[in-house]
Amino acid sequence: MIDDRPPTPDTTTPTGPAPGPASATGAAPEHATAAGPAPDPATAAGPAPQHATAAGAAPVHGGAAALGAGDANGGEAGGGSRGELVRGWAGLVGGSPAVLALGAELVARWAEPHRRYHTLAHLAAVLTAIDDLAAEAADLGAVRLAAWFHDAVYDGRAGWDEERSAQLAQSRLPRCGVPAGRVAEVARLVRLTAAHDTLQPGDRNGAVLCDADLAVLAGPGYDDYTRAIRQEYDHVPDALFAQGRAAVLRRLLATPTLYRTPHARALWEERARANMTAELEALEAT
Repeated sequence: MIDDRPPTPDTTTPTGPAPGPASATGAAPEHATAAGPAPDPATAAGPAPQHATAAGAAPVHGGAAALGAGDANGGEAGGGSRGELVRGWAGLVGGSPAVLALGAELVARWAEPHRRYHTLAHLAAVLTAIDDLAAEAADLGAVRLAAWFHDAVYDGRAGWDEERSAQLAQSRLPRCGVPAGRVAEVARLVRLTAAHDTLQPGDRNGAVLCDADLAVLAGPGYDDYTRAIRQEYDHVPDALFAQGRAAVLRRLLATPTLYRTPHARALWEERARANMTAELEALEAT
């Protein structure tokens, strides 16, 4: 994800089992282990994240019916409906019961009611941007899977969310028949989204995922994006949030290029810089 967080991150190291499947219990999750492979949540006491079942979010029962249910955030998801997301998931991984159950779990996670920006709409937008950059990827399937998982666990905690999302991929994808090498690549890519500046030269998959995650900066809905980010951190005082947000914008604008792939730079660089510069000027004027 883009690190839009204010300067008050929780630096606690994740410990314990990977996040469990979404359920109707509403219990708080056990925390994920930062080192080594994720434990199998099917055998751990891992209930759903506490946000997943609050305020009417649907519990997950698996299968196509759960995947096709109405969206808790209004039914539409960015460039397409929930149904289009579901079809894309099935086309990517297959139609086995395990795949459909995982798809239902992921949709439920992305539709958690505490989210304002990191929603199904964001997932759909990232997947659409990946399609725009498809020719740049070395393993397009791994990049698309990483998009599905990259904010699957989202509590607004820097590093923590990405680690737990990566462990979710490690624990769920093998039972869907995804080869071990691709599972490892998906987890690596998810962890990479915690800090885009750790991307190494020649990392084609990482470049496509990070560029797709940043595509929102060039979008016509930039003002909606910034409002949604502010809503996710409405517990942070205005002055502190503005300070942290301005620091993020300055850091991004200071980079020689925002986007790593040539096609993304051609599509989005100029517009993104104009959007961010205007936001920074507004913040500095207040």
